[in-house]
Amino acid sequence: MRPAKPRLLPLLPFLIASLLSAGSHAASRGDPAFVKQAVDQTIQPLMERLAIPGMAVAVTIDGKHYLYNYGLASKQEHLPVTDSTLFEIGSLSKTFTATLAAYAQEQGKLSLADTPGKYLPALRGSPLDQASLLNLATQTSGLPLFVPDSVSDDDKLMDYLKHWQPSQPIGSYRVYSNLGIGALGMISAQSLGMRYADAIEKRLFPALGLRHSYVEVPADKMPDYAQGYTKQDAPTRMSPGVLAAEAYGLRASAADLARFLDANMRQGKLDSQWQRAVDATHVPYFQAGVLTQDLIWEQYPYPLQLKQLLAGNAPDYIYQGMPARKLPQPQPAAADVLINKTGSTNGFSAYVAFLPARKLGVVILANKSYPLDERVSAGYRILGRLDGSAPSPR
Repeated sequence: MRPAKPRLLPLLPFLIASLLSAGSHAASRGDPAFVKQAVDQTIQPLMERLAIPGMAVAVTIDGKHYLYNYGLASKQEHLPVTDSTLFEIGSLSKTFTATLAAYAQEQGKLSLADTPGKYLPALRGSPLDQASLLNLATQTSGLPLFVPDSVSDDDKLMDYLKHWQPSQPIGSYRVYSNLGIGALGMISAQSLGMRYADAIEKRLFPALGLRHSYVEVPADKMPDYAQGYTKQDAPTRMSPGVLAAEAYGLRASAADLARFLDANMRQGKLDSQWQRAVDATHVPYFQAGVLTQDLIWEQYPYPLQLKQLLAGNAPDYIYQGMPARKLPQPQPAAADVLINKTGSTNGFSAYVAFLPARKLGVVILANKSYPLDERVSAGYRILGRLDGSAPSPR
């Protein structure tokens, strides 16, 4: 007796519906109206609720950019946010320092396995010389977050670093540190024979196609520089300081940061050495709680729930530190992940997140200091709407 042939007819409506749904999603994620709605519905209530004067959002999908500007770059002068508005990006600057270090390694000018004393003679034989440049790049050196107020120049910085004593074995804790990444920035630029500002502005920015980003904003671009506002709405901008440029001092437009995300998702064409340097910043080195620490970038398996992302970006991770477990090396950078970084100054807030496997990223900039969890939640919601595969926020 022949087996009965499967009856496909009753399944056809479901198959057709699934195909139509998939096609609809593929079309909608790049549809300008759909993208605008996803951004507007997230950003406009956020601005109203937190009284944020101005914001710029950039979405990049398969290398195509969608730019959205909201509110005022300056309340006093009633200047609107535009595609050219420059924002302080805070610790997002650290990802550029990590990229510069990876490039210097590609050039054979340094190795992340080296110790700081090889490049900064004052530190030879010091406790910090037991750390590697990799520890500086992965927040596992044990150095504290802030540069002490007493450190007002490079000589005092070297004296402080020479006498610093770790409170935990180096490499055992992830302690968020402006000092660590700042020292790496000094070393990386020095290895290339350049000032840090020149290495970033004359080497890195042009190589990545960033045309409106600065360490030192030139006089003719100052009209584009947004006015920042504190949590209490007082006008403020960043003041110069030791290691400020290397750790938190860059200014950029949302459009430029979208180009930076493109480089990080292999969208567009970079010089092969620069592309390898960018790729190297995504290699996972340490596990610290819910997050995986790359070279400054922070990585999570994707999809993930919002509560996991918020946990990894919680203040405890910044101010208290977390035990860190070194991962087996070398490990390839995973594609099916969410990679993110926050940034803050007293008057500005930044957040970027991207999904390399989906070629989807978002940049959120504001000229007011507002809470980390609000930024992370906004980025998560926008990516979730556009990707269509993220779990519901919980």
